[in-house]
Amino acid sequence: MRRVVPLLSALVLLSAVPASAQLDQILKEVETYARPGVGASPDARIGAALKQALQVGTENAVKLTGKTDGYFTNKAIKILMPEKLRTVEKGLRTVGYGPEVDNLVLSMNRAAERAAPEAKKIFWDAIGKMTIDDAQRILNGTPTAATDYFKDKTSASLTLAFRPIVDRAMDEVGTVKQYNELLGQAKTIPFLKTEHYDLDRHVVGKALDGLFHVVGDEERKIRSDPAARVTSLLKDVFGK
Repeated sequence: MRRVVPLLSALVLLSAVPASAQLDQILKEVETYARPGVGASPDARIGAALKQALQVGTENAVKLTGKTDGYFTNKAIKILMPEKLRTVEKGLRTVGYGPEVDNLVLSMNRAAERAAPEAKKIFWDAIGKMTIDDAQRILNGTPTAATDYFKDKTSASLTLAFRPIVDRAMDEVGTVKQYNELLGQAKTIPFLKTEHYDLDRHVVGKALDGLFHVVGDEERKIRSDPAARVTSLLKDVFGK
């Protein structure tokens, strides 16, 4: 019988470890149990490597997005006004409220940047749910197969957990106040039709989309760039 129990035990223990300590622990424990000769099966090594890839990818993604201008200056993930408010935005800019609209867009991105670091533990807890069978299928999938699987399995729970974080951040940077003030101005413009819009939901959705986008970028690097494979296990599995 193949000895995969120690490896699986190490992965399961992740959920009980604080997020700040998980990366070092996973890189040490999984590598120890997944070395050739220790008894881990090839499937177990693949599973461990993919979990490592997601650990490293989400760690990097949070660092890249959870800083000033992490969203705002990244054209791929910058949060813009909701599509349904683009007509209102155009009207406001036409009558001279462009700077106020720009400030609102900036504050939405600042809220996402403040919230991003809080996503790390949520991401890492979810990684532990990936099975070895899932990992085997993902390894030979698309360049973002692991990220796509992860997004499919966790988006609902991440949205539920992430919303209060974004709500708090939006309050802190004044997003809601700025939005309400702009909406009030828009209502005074005769040719504009205004309606209430759930701006919190918009920012939450775009913030998570941005995180997944960057995680996907990191996964591509690990799959294609040897320099991004920062552990011997990643080099071994993805090098093949």
